[in-house]
Amino acid sequence: MKSFILLIIFLITSFNSINAQIVNVESLRRISDTSKWSGAANLDISLIKNTQSIFKITNKIRLQYNTEKNLYLFINDLKLEQIEDNSFVNKGIQHLRYNRKIIERLKLEVFAQSQYDAISDIKFRGLLGIGPRFKLSKSRDYRFYLGTLLMYEHEESSDSNTEILRDVRGSAYFSCSLYPLEHISLVSTTYYQPLLKQFSDFRISNETSLGIKVLKNLLFKTTFTYNFDASPIIGIPKTQYELTNGIVYTFD
Repeated sequence: MKSFILLIIFLITSFNSINAQIVNVESLRRISDTSKWSGAANLDISLIKNTQSIFKITNKIRLQYNTEKNLYLFINDLKLEQIEDNSFVNKGIQHLRYNRKIIERLKLEVFAQSQYDAISDIKFRGLLGIGPRFKLSKSRDYRFYLGTLLMYEHEESSDSNTEILRDVRGSAYFSCSLYPLEHISLVSTTYYQPLLKQFSDFRISNETSLGIKVLKNLLFKTTFTYNFDASPIIGIPKTQYELTNGIVYTFD
């Protein structure tokens, strides 16, 4: 068993490559009410079909530190992708988030994110955001959250002739984390991100993950992601989706 886990860690750390539009932080949070470090490492393999056939290997690393009042979360998401018969290309996201508890059911969230994605023609996208996060239920097995944030967005296309975008967007999300059985988890999050100066320019994203515990710290996870961008970069489809199967190693 020790050799098997070491093999998993080796495979995860050997690849240098979240979603093309919106990173689903909710699926990467670790439910914990005590002061401690926790984390997870994912290895996913996907076959995607939109305008092209894409083979993808994904590595996600999450580190979280939680105290009674504060939560610090860091996410590093790297991917290797092969488009049709072309060589592999890189894409990735780095995300840092801080939560401060105000009262029992209300927290203040602040986050920063950097992103690049050759598939979506994004050379660089930087985000800075802040807003409240509401806890809608007290049950440990059935958790519901609502967040409403403002964020500044800086986006550069791989095409040097495309104008650099600097905008302010809203970001509202609803998330549920369900644990009907000890070894089964279901996490689903839906995001709505409109451009404040033009509400017809918006993004919608949903990610739903089913996790099945196979060992104490090892999960098998199936994830379906759907994205719609009303005003994508020219040449990129408005709708993208993917189905991913993978394993997750967690520690706390």
